[in-house]
Amino acid sequence: MLRVSATAARRLAITAQRLDGPAPRARPGTDAILETVRTLRCLQLDPTSVVARNHLLVVFSRLGPYDVTKLERLVTEDRALFEYWAHEASLVLTEDLPLHRYLMRTWRHRRLQRWWDVNERFRTYILDRLRADGPLPARAIEDRAEEPWLSTGWTNQRNVSRMLDLMWIRGHVGIAARDGGRRLWDLMERCLPPDPPAEELADAEVTRRSVLLALKALGIARTPHIRAHFTRGRYPQLPEVLARLEREGAIVPARIEGVKGAWWLRAEDVEAAQGDGFKPRTALLSPFDNLLCDRGRTEELFGFSHRLEIYTPKAKRQWGYFVLPILHGDRLIGRADLAVDRKAQRLIAHAVHREPGAPRGKAVAAAVRRELERLARWQGARDLDVRQAPDAWTL
Repeated sequence: MLRVSATAARRLAITAQRLDGPAPRARPGTDAILETVRTLRCLQLDPTSVVARNHLLVVFSRLGPYDVTKLERLVTEDRALFEYWAHEASLVLTEDLPLHRYLMRTWRHRRLQRWWDVNERFRTYILDRLRADGPLPARAIEDRAEEPWLSTGWTNQRNVSRMLDLMWIRGHVGIAARDGGRRLWDLMERCLPPDPPAEELADAEVTRRSVLLALKALGIARTPHIRAHFTRGRYPQLPEVLARLEREGAIVPARIEGVKGAWWLRAEDVEAAQGDGFKPRTALLSPFDNLLCDRGRTEELFGFSHRLEIYTPKAKRQWGYFVLPILHGDRLIGRADLAVDRKAQRLIAHAVHREPGAPRGKAVAAAVRRELERLARWQGARDLDVRQAPDAWTL
């Protein structure tokens, strides 16, 4: 079995995520943005915009300042991307539609299925309404549910939005665009290009392709990491497919020194895992970034405990409301609790925290400061206000 040092494993993961080497100097165009998404395979969507929404930050971390309208055009005009469920609600590639059809055709939930079945006429009405007048916000669609959706949570009797969500998962409707944070719904076929991929895949082939794409994005991963990434929970026959990929020589099992478990990487990445050509970068990462969205894997590889505190009462927060981990080389060295004051055109660093054992000195502080200033400029802020910083870094 291949033996990989912990340092080499981290570097492989970072390189796979396009977070190595200097950030591009030229302002990236549409092709560069699309190629970045092809590497990552999905951009998780989250409504939090205290700095910028997650999918925008993920691209910024890799490409630097870019025109966000170019990413939006890939969704709303080119239809190269569309909103669907990956490891969370995400922007995904239209070329991956054959993989996502697996969920569209297999989704089942006993209680929801019964509600779906008794509301057939309601579903027909929604499709007819969208066909005639879409795209539409949910509030523009009349609630004609024959039986209401009842729950103890926030979805109780929100019949239109609940049915739209189910029809979205099943591929009947899609999100054509957004008006601010509000989704505009339409027929799924209109949210895709005129000639979308028509390929229908057997379950094992879905898993085979998804495994290779997940490993390309992760660099190196254990079986649970694969199962939780990209097409989360949609890896039918995963043990058998992994064994077949190993026999074919497409993937290689590995052990990481000092880290538990058996890991996998693509055969074409073996040389990189044993080489020393890594080029470091300093980058601010969204708390939902693809590199660290798997909290357990982040702790195993980086020794970095990453928990969201957005819903934690302020007095009980350890790090802050919207905290961006700081990548420096092959380590996560700190956290920055940030917010943009758009009225004052200021990026506020409520606090910058340094991880135990993280490097000290002017060079590290300058690199962190540079990334904060770059983020501020991208967000239209003229000023950077660092209110708390570690003694080891003069920011």
